[in-house]
Amino acid sequence: MVLGTSSGAGKSLMTAALCRVLRRRGEQPLPFKGQNMSLNAWVDGDGGEMAYSQALQAWAAELEPAVAMNPVLLKPRGDSSSEVIHLGRSVGIARAEHYYRDWFRPGWSAIRTGLGELSAAHPGGRLVLEGAGSPVEVNLQARDLTNLRLALYLRARCLLVADIERGGVFAQVVGTLALLRPVERRLIGGILINRFRGRPELFEAGRDWLERHTGLPVLGVMPWLAELFPPEDSLDLLERRASKPRAELTIAVLRLPSLSNFSDLDPLEAEPSLRLRWLHPGEEIGCPDAVIVPGSKRTLSDLAALRAAGLDTALERYLANGGHLFGLCGGLQMLGLELEDPHGLEGEAEPEGSTGIPSTAGAVRGLGLLPLRTRFASAKTCGQRRTLALWPPGPPLPIEGFELRHGCSVWLDEREGGAQAICEAPDLGWWQATAGGGWVAGTYLHGVFDNGPWRRRWLNGLRQRRGLDPLPPQPRNHAAQRSALLDRLADAFEDHVNLAPLLHPDG
Repeated sequence: MVLGTSSGAGKSLMTAALCRVLRRRGEQPLPFKGQNMSLNAWVDGDGGEMAYSQALQAWAAELEPAVAMNPVLLKPRGDSSSEVIHLGRSVGIARAEHYYRDWFRPGWSAIRTGLGELSAAHPGGRLVLEGAGSPVEVNLQARDLTNLRLALYLRARCLLVADIERGGVFAQVVGTLALLRPVERRLIGGILINRFRGRPELFEAGRDWLERHTGLPVLGVMPWLAELFPPEDSLDLLERRASKPRAELTIAVLRLPSLSNFSDLDPLEAEPSLRLRWLHPGEEIGCPDAVIVPGSKRTLSDLAALRAAGLDTALERYLANGGHLFGLCGGLQMLGLELEDPHGLEGEAEPEGSTGIPSTAGAVRGLGLLPLRTRFASAKTCGQRRTLALWPPGPPLPIEGFELRHGCSVWLDEREGGAQAICEAPDLGWWQATAGGGWVAGTYLHGVFDNGPWRRRWLNGLRQRRGLDPLPPQPRNHAAQRSALLDRLADAFEDHVNLAPLLHPDG
């Protein structure tokens, strides 16, 4: 089990590295995180929701992601409540103050079921568990679902990860160990120092001190990794500092308050000729080559925040000057004419004037940039999709991804030259040329940028507008590049971490 001294210590990537290393050694690692809180989701082959970080670990282990790897997923709603997902299916809304009272027993049951399903599907596999946050939050330990309770239940050997970049690494480690009960302390097999800058020998005195004062081996000192990896959560996303001084295109992404599924943008982050600029409310749009409105957990609330910041009129001016605008899932819904929420799935809309959301006849007015009407249904649309892309112009291209949404959008404009479907499946997205010479488009297909040939065609359309030479076709999807990144991560892990005491504690 990979535990951390805090949230954001690097547990997710260290777990992924461990999975890839074990797979290289001929084992079948089985990634597992009992409970995760994240708005960055993946949909498995059976249409179940799970955290993207466990999907990444599955790919590292050369397995198909399955919800059994993340049996409890909490999706924050921004109002001290979260949607609760058990074994891939939504089972209710939990208030923070009542979560452990109402959901502890069902959550533990889902975790045990997930463990059973995963072990039955892969007999002989080795479970590689990821903890959550800190394992010694004393106010929560009695109802801990996914750290020490699970480690004790499975008698897991634990690796404690501390992030030296945050400072205070000695206090992190010693304080965490001091708060463990003796029965828990015995599970810790070693310490890993993460994100160290500089020459490793500069930490030798620190390593010696930690080993003397804790009685535990420091199994490794992982360096600061220059590569961009999929972020573990939105905090990590904000801390990404990609330097691309030679980037030829700039794409602005609206940093929505309830931003979700931001891993949709990872393939664009990985394009060397492209720079993403995350735009906070109140910042000027400027003149980027395109603007992306990403997914949202609370579309109506984020639409209100967008309006309150004046981004609605800023987007209109940008399009009038020939700009290009692309919406992903909730972002697509915001681009339409109106949005209806008859079941209150998005929460109650504030009266007009308090949030800036004008409404008529129970419908909230959208940005009015595509002729779409969206209605939020009680049943969630959740599954993988494959289709042919008809846009951008060119021969149809096969694309794939997944849907994860409550809303269903209807195309209202049948006029010639109006909005057109972007793919053969007419319910997955639309596009429309603008009077300023640009376009507005959007799709419900999460992972659309993962499709290498489609992504390059989309980017080359932007490059042509700028008079830039086209990029060569990209026959491989982002999955191949992601696998190469995981290999480099595993290389670094093997170079800097001694796993023997953890994997073979008896010699």
